[in-house]
Amino acid sequence: MQISSRKDEVSAQEWRTRVDLAAAYRLVALFKWDDLVFTHISARVPGAEDQFLINPYGFMFEEITASSLVKVDLQGNKLEDSPYPVNPAGFTIHSAVHAARHDVECVMHTHTLNGIAVSAQREGVLPLSQQSIFVLSSLGYHDYEGVALKDDEKPRLVADLGDRSYLMLRNHGLLTVGATIADAFQAMYLFEAVCTIQVRAMAGGVPLTHVNPQIIGTAKQQAAQVTRGLGGALVWPGLLRRLDRVYPGYGV
Repeated sequence: MQISSRKDEVSAQEWRTRVDLAAAYRLVALFKWDDLVFTHISARVPGAEDQFLINPYGFMFEEITASSLVKVDLQGNKLEDSPYPVNPAGFTIHSAVHAARHDVECVMHTHTLNGIAVSAQREGVLPLSQQSIFVLSSLGYHDYEGVALKDDEKPRLVADLGDRSYLMLRNHGLLTVGATIADAFQAMYLFEAVCTIQVRAMAGGVPLTHVNPQIIGTAKQQAAQVTRGLGGALVWPGLLRRLDRVYPGYGV
């Protein structure tokens, strides 16, 4: 499909965000976390507290480019002349988080099979792996209230997330937030890995060994050491190189 470039129509900072967000969508497709067209990743437009970028509704995630992303307000209304539709209902969760968490640039939400499987387990995430300590150190839970269409759910969702980076949506899926798109993506990588490991470990049908709770209490300091204080920025350039080999063309 032919998509006109918006590179000369936006600031350099917005273009960089567009490229990174398009890359995040394609990485979700690459890692097979997509659910056809039914989840979203949103990013705040630099310098604009109430403007956000989101996917054109109906595009497969591997088709999304920097120029096809649509700019919307907190109600999901389009703010630019774009030929592509958006799904305002799908922005309900994202708008709630963006409105409450001004420290967050990116909100990522998935419906992966392993994520939903663990979200349906009463005890939620268990301390079974090294990866789990990082998630458990900043994890909230939100009970299922049906498809996220109602504005009155927003305060409860925001309260359940609090100042955390991970939110398990019961019977629904996973949500991560980050100060950058790279941070939100790395958090989702960990969250999905934790759920996959848990499903496999429990399928073995043998007693499981839990991580000592005291170790979980030091997870944030350990994460800073492992990433040299860079967070998702440590792995993001490598992820983009991988993407360029598999799904090139997102930065147009």
